[in-house]
Amino acid sequence: MELAQIERAARRLESVIHKTPVNTSRTFSVMSGAEIYLKCENLQKTGSFKVRGAYNKIARMAEEGQLPHLVAASAGNHAQGVAYAAESVGAKATIVMPRSTPIAKISATEGYGAEIVLHGDGYDAAYERARQICDEQGATFVHPFDDEDVIAGQGTIALEILQSMPTADAILVPAGGGGLLAGIAACVKQVNPRIKVFGVQAAGADAIARSFREKHRVSTETSATIADGIAVRTPGEITTGIIQECVDDMVTVSDEEIAEAILLLLERTKLVVEPAGAVGVAAAINRKLPQLVGKRVVCVLSGGNIDVGFIQKVVEKGLITRGRLIRFHTVMKDAPGSLQRCSAIIAECGANIIMVQHDRMHTNLQLGDAILHVACEVSSAEHGRQLFRALENEGYRIILES
Repeated sequence: MELAQIERAARRLESVIHKTPVNTSRTFSVMSGAEIYLKCENLQKTGSFKVRGAYNKIARMAEEGQLPHLVAASAGNHAQGVAYAAESVGAKATIVMPRSTPIAKISATEGYGAEIVLHGDGYDAAYERARQICDEQGATFVHPFDDEDVIAGQGTIALEILQSMPTADAILVPAGGGGLLAGIAACVKQVNPRIKVFGVQAAGADAIARSFREKHRVSTETSATIADGIAVRTPGEITTGIIQECVDDMVTVSDEEIAEAILLLLERTKLVVEPAGAVGVAAAINRKLPQLVGKRVVCVLSGGNIDVGFIQKVVEKGLITRGRLIRFHTVMKDAPGSLQRCSAIIAECGANIIMVQHDRMHTNLQLGDAILHVACEVSSAEHGRQLFRALENEGYRIILES
């Protein structure tokens, strides 16, 4: 990947996309021990960085007098990027999406003028159908990551970071198929090789991390993570080569760490970030790269397209991870006043009960006993421990629930 390709992509995109801000974060700086900056691609047109690569690919074809029927397979961000770019140059676009794709994402993609085909239960089936359509109709497939034009478009993010943060020491980049990571790393290493580039994957979908360690392209049999935007089982051939050459290291984060990062981004920065976009922050605040302590670090927030219904689940998972939502049960006497006594202790400790279930029919209960299941909001993990100590001092045996 030549720097000139990325620079040409930047010129194509100059009047089309947003030059997204790079914001500082005191909260994340304290938690990570580094000086943290956030590259906010969640504020990009279509809600993610994907529009950069898709537009660069399609605009280059238009410059050469090609306006083919374009086909893509995607359940989200790439779909919207291709649809937007195709509409911008007057090309027809067909997007194949899994049948399980949320209605909101289907509607958003249709809003950019694309024809939607629902097929299969996941990306692989949608990909195969998209390839069939290309063969049947002589259409052009727009790959989500394993394409030099797409990679060059994603690399324009690095040019913007280097312009606004020339003193950066490192960049943390989400990785799925590898287009974003390859583009940023290729650009950075040609402009300022002093800056380290680290890829971040979800632990449940770590094909690129494995490929990086084993020094050849590795596929995984499954991909299980809340970060669906980077849940790729087979990374690109082109991207794997660039990543091996240009990336300094790869790390992974758990779904719990991702959920915690999303919650913190909502609370502290007022930014809505999808799970895939939050992995860099998750890696930073959990100090996955200890060598970055005291350094200036840019985390790329790659997208913000998260379903409203899913936010509640992610926030709940984040609250549990941070110890601010606790679930437990205890055995008490099935007698008048027992529930009130336990509730009073919880109230005196300043915790807020959000769910309570009084179970007197459990098979393991002794006659005259009941199980109380409780979910509480507390201000911190230490606050939760204080609550448990107060209950135990009053004779309650606390059993945590996941």
